[in-house]
Amino acid sequence: MNAPLPPDILPAVLLVDDEVRSQDAMRRTLDEDFTIFTASSADEARDLLQRQPVSVIVCDQRMPGVSGVTFLKETRERWPETVRIVISGYTDSADIIAGINEAGIYQYILKPWSPDHLLGVVRNAVEAQTLQRQTSRLDLELRTSTRVLRQRTAQQMAQAREHFGFERIVRTPGSPIDAVCELAARAARYDIPVLVLGESGTGKELLARAIHYASPRLAGPFEVENCAAIPDTLLESELFGHKRGAFTGAYEDHAGLFQRAHGGTVFLDEIGETSPAFQVKLLRVLQENEVRPVGAARPVPVDVRIIAATHRDLEQRMRDGLFREDLYYRLAGVTFTVPPLRERAADIAPIAHQLIFDVASELGHPGANLPDQTLACLLAYPWPGNIRELRNEIARALALHSGASLPPEAFSPRVLQGQLGTSNAGALAAVLPHSGTLAERLDVIEAMVLRETLLRHRWNKTRAATELGLSRVGLRAKMRRFGLEGA
Repeated sequence: MNAPLPPDILPAVLLVDDEVRSQDAMRRTLDEDFTIFTASSADEARDLLQRQPVSVIVCDQRMPGVSGVTFLKETRERWPETVRIVISGYTDSADIIAGINEAGIYQYILKPWSPDHLLGVVRNAVEAQTLQRQTSRLDLELRTSTRVLRQRTAQQMAQAREHFGFERIVRTPGSPIDAVCELAARAARYDIPVLVLGESGTGKELLARAIHYASPRLAGPFEVENCAAIPDTLLESELFGHKRGAFTGAYEDHAGLFQRAHGGTVFLDEIGETSPAFQVKLLRVLQENEVRPVGAARPVPVDVRIIAATHRDLEQRMRDGLFREDLYYRLAGVTFTVPPLRERAADIAPIAHQLIFDVASELGHPGANLPDQTLACLLAYPWPGNIRELRNEIARALALHSGASLPPEAFSPRVLQGQLGTSNAGALAAVLPHSGTLAERLDVIEAMVLRETLLRHRWNKTRAATELGLSRVGLRAKMRRFGLEGA
């Protein structure tokens, strides 16, 4: 009796023969290498093929109702990828000779057949089908890649750079992250590895993405892997790939992240969490510009730029023997440190407004405003989880509080406790420069208000100008004055 769902480990073979003894003989020959299904008639075989795909059909020529060649001709039309084999005891049958090409029959086996010959033919048939599928897949990938590359015009590249560029890292004029973005933009032009340091949730991936889209590799892929999320054994397979049969469960070849990112950038987050054993393998990739998939006999060349990130103190981990010194210097071609949110107090308001827009769009929420009292509360809290924690708090507030504004009580108790003993004046002082003339300090405030309004209106100048009581000409003049035209 045929099982309704065969295992995926072995290729499936369908034996069609009305003689039970012949079925049993073929099954004994093939069942160690293949998943076997049987049918005693063409009707039974059609019914099974509608429920279960098979790699090969081995069909007897003489059957009641319809000949084997006629049946295989029908399967060619409905299941063209299946390999067809016919068995007959008649060497000069006219309908077999005429129908071999029309039915697309892979092999014609004469009776009496030998077990070794039958097994060899079926094995070759499965291999031929596998090669055909691989060729078709590679052809499709090539045609798709070529079409995608042709569609990536200079205008689209400019749009990608604008959408993911440094200007979209939300901040106010004079923010501590300005210097980081400026240096990163310079380094992006040169094909050297980058190491991004900073606490969790500070936006290290956002900076890495901006570097990629400001580099000559912007037309290539940007692939991301969190090295702390999976164990070393799986990380090696995910990054370098594996060959079929390399380990239990490796049923087909797998292209690793480095191969998928060929011509682009690989972002390895939390690189400090990897083991010294894995670090040796990664070092070889950086030195030789090639990867060896797990179970492969030969390495595969790759052309990628590495951007690594960690919240760990790698120099301390080197002293502790937990991180290889040679790998550190390979990764740290140029190093940037993203400041935590508590050191960017002036950026909290515009970041919060941007997050409200983004999270509201994801949740299907109409959005909400942040009154001054709430902003003072957010400014007073130290944000140990940085931007990620701020995003979570905003999502929680939008989900649990109804109304056009988010009062302080919409946020969690730990955020509310941050404002104890802090006046609104003190919160405001945190976002202002500590030196400069009155005019210079007022310019900082004006630039903050202008950028925050533009962000909230998604850079719609008409709406922003209306809210601020300015003409479009006046708004453009102020944007030029504060360097916001290209933002």
